[in-house]
Parts: sequence; structure tokens; C-alpha cells
Amino acid sequence: MILSNTPPIQSLIRMATSLVKSQYMRSALWEKNRSLVELLAAPQRNSISGASLQERRWSDVAHFCLVLDDKYQRVIKRYVDPLFGANRLQQLQEIAGDETRTIAISGDEKTLNRGIGAAMIMLGTALVAGKAVVPIALIYLPLAVYTSWVPLQHGYRALFHERQLKMSVLASIGIIGTWVGGFYVVGALDLIIFFTAEKLIFISQDRSREKLINIFGQQPRSVWIVADGTEIQVPFEQLQIGDTVVIGAGQMIPVDGTIQHGHALIDQHRLTGESQPVEKAAGDRVLAATIVLAGKIYVEVETSGDSTIAAQLGAILNSTASYQMSIDSKALQLANASVAPTLAAAGLAWLWVGFEGAVATTSATFGFNVRLTGPIAMLNYLNVASQQGILIKDGRSLELLHQIDTVIFDKTGTLTVEQPHVSRIHLFGHLDEATLLAYAAAAEDRQTHPIARAIVDAAQARGLQLPVISGARYEVGYGINVEIDQRMVRVGSERFMVLEQIELPHALHGIQVACHDRGHSLVLVAIDNEVVGAIELEPTIRPEARSVIQALRKRNVEIYVISGDHEEPTRALANALGIDSYFANVLPEDKAKHVERLQSLGRNVCFVGDGINDSIALKKAQVSVSLRGATSVATDTAQVVLMGATLEQLPKLFTLSRQFDTNMKVGLAASILPCFCIIGGVFIVHLSLLGSVLIYNAGLLAGIGVAMMPLLQSRADS
Repeated sequence: MILSNTPPIQSLIRMATSLVKSQYMRSALWEKNRSLVELLAAPQRNSISGASLQERRWSDVAHFCLVLDDKYQRVIKRYVDPLFGANRLQQLQEIAGDETRTIAISGDEKTLNRGIGAAMIMLGTALVAGKAVVPIALIYLPLAVYTSWVPLQHGYRALFHERQLKMSVLASIGIIGTWVGGFYVVGALDLIIFFTAEKLIFISQDRSREKLINIFGQQPRSVWIVADGTEIQVPFEQLQIGDTVVIGAGQMIPVDGTIQHGHALIDQHRLTGESQPVEKAAGDRVLAATIVLAGKIYVEVETSGDSTIAAQLGAILNSTASYQMSIDSKALQLANASVAPTLAAAGLAWLWVGFEGAVATTSATFGFNVRLTGPIAMLNYLNVASQQGILIKDGRSLELLHQIDTVIFDKTGTLTVEQPHVSRIHLFGHLDEATLLAYAAAAEDRQTHPIARAIVDAAQARGLQLPVISGARYEVGYGINVEIDQRMVRVGSERFMVLEQIELPHALHGIQVACHDRGHSLVLVAIDNEVVGAIELEPTIRPEARSVIQALRKRNVEIYVISGDHEEPTRALANALGIDSYFANVLPEDKAKHVERLQSLGRNVCFVGDGINDSIALKKAQVSVSLRGATSVATDTAQVVLMGATLEQLPKLFTLSRQFDTNMKVGLAASILPCFCIIGGVFIVHLSLLGSVLIYNAGLLAGIGVAMMPLLQSRADS
């Protein structure tokens, strides 16, 4: 017999159809699903066509449920999730690289959303129905079976696979006890708390953790290659070994290969850690994920895609275990620690008081309380941090920061900025510094790469009037020829001067050696076939770096600098910032080894970096920090992103961590006291389940009040 053929069920379907029509007749949802509702209400005509009709009905029911679920998930994402921190959600979207799209809803998150909604319906049914059998049987119990499956699964996995007593085990026992005892309201409340806590934990952790690190996130969809002497555009995926790729200024090199002809100034610091751009010409090898600052090169493809050095680094990164993923939050640790004593107390209560006393004990343990209030407190601090320009993608970093005693800063791009500055001007001829700088700035004025901007900025800072150039010839990547006051002015590298057949002064060699030792670079200036001077450029330390280092030192944090540069410039920068320890000449793959070595000595490490070459070290550290505007790989990997693109917020991050730790301790005290009252009440005065629920909820409200304090304080301060 088909269940829908029975008169009571047919009557129920007709009543439901009438209600749906009256409520949603004018809505888009009704228009989309009119045929389904009418089909459900239609009587089955005969047994021959009934089978196919029944199949069609179930297919339409499945489609209808999918449509409803999709709309429900969208409503939660649009209207509910922003209540947990709209500002942080927007920052996560910005870091993901697309502010117009919302973060995708994962399967786990959809399950949690469904669980919360179903538990709410269960609670409403239990409160309205009372002892009525039909609503309980038709609405409550099917939803109870559906929603209980998730915590029961978690409990089974923890007990029989992980062989640990976790909160999921206690939750499973409590759920079974409430159903067996017929405590429907309490059971629904337990499930609401369970799914809400899981949802808060999910939100407070890194919601982009399922996204694989994509080294080629910034690669173009198409590239230009030379075919039969003609430059043509082809999709990036169609590149083959032996093809010749054409790459111009401002473009990222998409392959590993060798330059066939052309020359360029290339920024490699995000991959290799080198602080200064390097000149490359025919015969030189170039690497994917580096950027052409000036020039144009024709590169023969040796490796592309997954075979490049950058992609291999990405593969290592994707297979590297993250420190964050191996730990539970403090709230979960405390909750799990409460399971064994709670089960022991429940067993004694069953023997001493009875079944209801056992259920009261398991349902009102402080572990459930902390498991909910802990994530609420964490989420509030994450939102406060986002308001201060700090995106904490994983809340566990906020807890770990309180334990950090060592901070490692990457040198290039983190403690220094991309654009260098003019440190001194060397004169070899009759010109004075101002005139030489004005000539060089006039030549570089139309260029956009960091070295050109540094020279132009230096001239503007001195208030120099730039002469007018009457003609210019750009030897792209090496230097520039310009005509000023009927004199030929050349500005560029040593290689450029040699190509122009200009003799180099003897004093230049000693200056070059000294500059190299300091990690500085030289730009030569020649007038009418004579080198008359050189402009020395040095990396620019971030203006806020000194104050940030001082603030961290006051917290008794040991600070290191790590760099791919040679020792002299690394030591000079460390001394300038008052840092005692540094690692120089470090290969990209060795940065993580230094992190692990310090960890083996018992140090808790925070790594601050911005490049592809920092990514594995970022993943290995207890806490990883990057800056907005860094490589996408660094911001994908780091658990904390400073959205202001400066280090100014770093001390604030440590302050928030200390405040969070204090809040957790106060919240724990507020949670434990009511639970002791419940256990004592069960054993001494045989406290009922309802009484234990009331006391538990009072403690829960107190814990939530403590957890809400940071958000309330932040609003008061603003």
C-alpha cells in the first residue's frame, strides 16, 4: 500500500496545498513550483500509470526540496551570516580577489545551516504541540532523526575511530537520553546549541581553507608567442616547450626559460628574496612568477605550468601540514576535558537519582556552555580586529598569539618597501649633485619602475627644476639616452655604459664593491660620452618598522630578521632597527627550516612575510602574518592579513590576543559555577531536568554576556 493513498495522508496533503496556495500564490517560488504542488494534491488515477506517476512525483519532490534548500542557504548567507561580522566577511572577499562575489557555501556549512533550521522547527513544534501525538510523529521525529545524525556520527567517530572522549560523545549520549525519555523541548534546545556552536566555530576558522594555494593566480589567460616571425596571441594552456614567449614591461613572466633576445629589468624578490631588481639579457635564465619592470624579452619556454620552480614550490606548500590544522581551540579543549568527569557524574546520578537526573547532568555540563560562549567571544574579537584593519582568518591564531615569544620578519618587502631611495650621489666630473640629479630625473621622469620613481622623488624632495628634454631614446631595461641643452645624457647601468662604448672611471670599481656589500645599487650618469657621476640607491625601511619593533620588544618578544640577501645588508638593516638576531643568505626553501629549528628549541614562532618564498615558513609557524598587497600566495597562506598594508597594526594584534585570553578566563568562571550548582542540585535535592535547564540557561546567558563584552566595548569606544 502506498502511504499517500491513505485518507488521513491525502487530507493532510490537501490541507498543506491549500495553505501553500494561500501564502505563496503570488510569489516567484509558487510560480516555479506550481506543477509540483498540484501534482501532490492530485489523486492517483490507476495502478498501471501509478508507478510512473509516483516516480515523477518523487522526482518533483526532490527538485522542490533542492530549490527550497538553495533559497534557504542564500537567505542565511545574505541576511544571517553578516550578523556574525559583515566587515570581516568583506575583507575575506577582498583577499580572495573578488569583492563582488560572496564566499562559496561549502557542503559542511550547508549541513550546519540545515541543522539549525530543522532544530528551530523542532523546538517550535514541541512547544506548540505539547503532548499531541500527530505533530510530534509527523514533524518532530523525522527532523530529530535527520538532525541527530550529524552529532551521532561525530560521536561515533570520536569514540571508535579516534578513541577519545570528546564533546561529540557526550552530545550523542545526551541526545539519545532526551529522545528515550521523551524530553522533546530539551532535545531541540541541545541540537540548537550543538549546531550553533559548530556554525560559530566554522565561521571563526579560516573559511578559505579548502582553497588550494594557486601560484598562478595572477597569470594571464593568454600570452603572446612568436610563430613564423609573427607575434600571435594564444591561450596560456597551449604553451609548449620550445615556444618563444614575448613579455613586456609590467607583465609577469609565465614560464621558466632562457632569453633569446632583448633585455629587461626584472623584479625577482617575491620568489628569490633578492632586494634589488636584476638585469637580464640574451642567454640569461628567467623564472615564472617574476615581473618585468622595464624592457622587452623573448623567452624560449623550458618549463611551464606545474613544472616551473614556482609551481613546484606551490606543490610543496599544498602538501605541507599547517600548524593551525593540528590544534583545537581553547574552548574545544576545555569542553572535551569536561566529558569524562561529566559522564562519571551522570552515571552516579543515574544510580542515585534516576534516569532524569542522569539526563540533567549530561545536558547541563559546562562543556556545552564553553563550547558555545568560547566561539562567540572569539568571533567578537575577530570582528573587533577587522574594524581595526586586521583580518584574522583563523581564530586559533588569536589564542596562539598570547603564547608567541619569537617573531621572524622577512626583510625584503616586509621590513622594507618596494621602492628604494637615493642614499648618496657620487661625482666623477665637473657637475654638482643638484645638476646631476636633475639630469637623471628628467631622463627617468616618464618611467614607472621603482628605481625611476626613487630618482624623480629625490629630485622633487630637493625642489629641483627638471630640464626639458628635446629627444629621447630608451634602451629598454639598461638605460636611457636623452638630449638636454644640446648635450647627450645617458642614465643607466654599467652594462648600458659598456654597450654605449663609454669608458668607466677607475674610482667606480671601489664604489661598486662597497655598494654590493651594503646591498645597494648604482645608476650611472654620463654626459657626452663621459661618466660624470653615480646615484646610489638603498632599500627603504618601512617608516613604522622601528616603532613596531620597539613595541614588540616591550612584550619580551625575541625578534629575528631573515633574508635571501647576503650578510652585510641584512646585518645593517637589523642594526638600524635594533634587532639583535638575523639569518642571511637564506634560500627560499630554507626559511621554513629556521622556523622549525626555533620551534624545536621550545620557541613559539610568528612569521611575518609577503612573498612566494615565505609561504612554507608562513605555514609552518604557529602564527603567520602577511600584508595586504603582498603576493596572493602569501595572503592565501597567512592566517592573519594586515589590511592597511603596513605593520602598524601588528602590536594591536598582540593586544587583542591578551584581551581575548582574559575574556576566556572570565567566561570560563561564569560557565563553571552554574554547572556545579546543577550537579549539586541533582544529588542533594533531586533537581528536575527543567530546573537544571533553567540554571544552565542562566549560566549560558552570563557566559554570553562576558563573550559580548569586546563588541560592546568597541562600540562604546567608537
